Amino acid sequence: MRKCVACGENKPKKELIRVVRSTEGIVEIDLTGKKNGRGAYICSSTECVKMAKKNKNLVKALKAEVLDEVYEKLFELIDSNNVSE
Repeated sequence: MRKCVACGENKPKKELIRVVRSTEGIVEIDLTGKKNGRGAYICSSTECVKMAKKNKNLVKALKAEVLDEVYEKLFELIDSNNVSE
């Protein structure tokens, strides 16, 4: 079980999207769940991504700046999977 950084709900790891900050400080989406670095989990819903962006939840969890491109990729990933709550 992992906790979504936006809504705080505990869900199985497979239901969440992992965002990771590498040792080089690069923030990216980790679809494998196995990349090295500091990770944070977010629900597969546009509402949670919007909330995380607005409240800077990912920035706080990863202790790094999260570029708009990462949020755009999250929205694209959610839209392509048609996963929303």
